[in-house]
Formats: sequence, structure tokens, C-alpha cells
Amino acid sequence: MHSDDVLPLLVPKDYAAEPVFRPANLLREARRQRGLPDVAVPEVCLLDPDGDIVRHLAATGRGARHPGWACYHTEMWTVGLDGIEVGVVGMAVGAPFAVLVAEQLAESGCGLVVSVTSAGQISPVGSTPCFVLIERALRDEGTSVHYLPPSRWSRLDDKTLGRLDGAFDRLPEPVVTGASWTTDAPYRETGAAIAAAVAAGVVCVEMEAAALYAYAAASGAQVVCLAHITNTMATDGDDFEKGVDNGVHDALAVARAVAVALG
Repeated sequence: MHSDDVLPLLVPKDYAAEPVFRPANLLREARRQRGLPDVAVPEVCLLDPDGDIVRHLAATGRGARHPGWACYHTEMWTVGLDGIEVGVVGMAVGAPFAVLVAEQLAESGCGLVVSVTSAGQISPVGSTPCFVLIERALRDEGTSVHYLPPSRWSRLDDKTLGRLDGAFDRLPEPVVTGASWTTDAPYRETGAAIAAAVAAGVVCVEMEAAALYAYAAASGAQVVCLAHITNTMATDGDDFEKGVDNGVHDALAVARAVAVALG
């Protein structure tokens, strides 16, 4: 096959090579252009792809805008959770965007990234809404391939998984451990693709975990991904209900539980 016919994503990568464009470069220039102070972000940061948490923090006055977060594409709100300061970044939807933000968080002083994303139910997990601690994710996206050689799964590392055992026992909303399917194309969740995911033991579908775990494995960063199962892809009537205040309080409680267990 001629090289021009090979999908670039499938061309072998040099995983040991240093990148030319680095998050530090972007953040430096963003601070210069926008006159931002060089202020570290909180040790614990939360990715909020739906934006429900940041909207709640802004609307209620519970959160404060971080003065030094220099991302061109997002804002960060900080909130105190019973003695733990957490930075929350909203709207980082999809694998490329989530990893872009995670890289910039690490460069800005964050030591633990927690992602809580909405997800569709693939296999029964009990009543919804509920949370899934994602222990492994099918790599049906493109970003992870730039961090790790091709394989079927990205995984939460065993040490972190072990430290989270029992962390969620006292939370009001259940948290189960399971596998997810990370896709770049939510509107291409065909019957055959869903059946294959079910056969692989997947319980939910989302858009970020496989790439975030690959980034973590490649860089040594600490990342924990949870899925908030809120829907069955709108195939059974009323759907996408997260609970009180769009599930904000439950998601923050889960994020705090992770921070306490790994602190």
C-alpha cells in the first residue's frame, strides 16, 4: 500500500520523542498577552465536560474565578469542599480537548485530575443516575494513540484503583466500578458497535477516559475518570436527568472522595 493511502493515525509514532509544542509555551504566551499573574492552580482539579458545575458555582456565588488560569479556551472556578480546594474547568468535551486541558493543568501545578463526565448506559448497572469509576476504557478514539502504542484498552493504574477501594461507600449516590467505551463519534453508536461493547464487558459510553488514562500512563500524571450515567441514549423516553441541581452536589462529593482517598 502506498504511504499516501495510510491513515495518519495508524502510522507508527515515536513515543520517546520530545514534542516541539509544549503546554508551558502556550501558557507563557497566554499570560503575557492577557496580563495574567503566574499563580498555581489547586492541587486537585475537576474536569466538568457538561459545564453544570461551573455554571452552578458562578450563578450561586459559591465559587471564585481563578486569577491565573491561562488556558485560551476555558475558565477555571475554584471551590472549597470541606477543607479541600478544587479547581473546576468546564466544557472540556471529547478526548483531544480533555487531554489538552489536563496537560495544561499539570503544567500549572495540578497534581490530581478528576474527570466526571456524563455517560450513556450500555449494560445494566442498577438504577440511574449513578456513577461508574472507570477502571478501563475501550480506545475507540484517536488521541490515546499519540501517547501509547495501539492496544484495546486504557486503564486506571492498579495502585490508584486499590487506594480508591471503599472511598465512595458513604456517598448518597452509588458508585460502581466498571469499563467504559470512549468514542469520538457519539452519533455513530450503531447497534453493532453497541453489541461489541457489551460483549467486551462495557457498562457505559463516554468521550474522554481512554485518552486521559493513556496520557496519564505516558506522563506519570495522576488522573481518575468517573462516568455519571444519566441516560440510555434517549431511546426510552425521559432521559439525561442528573438529579438535584443537575447532579452538581453529587459530582462534587465524588470528586472530594477521590481527593481524600488519594491525598
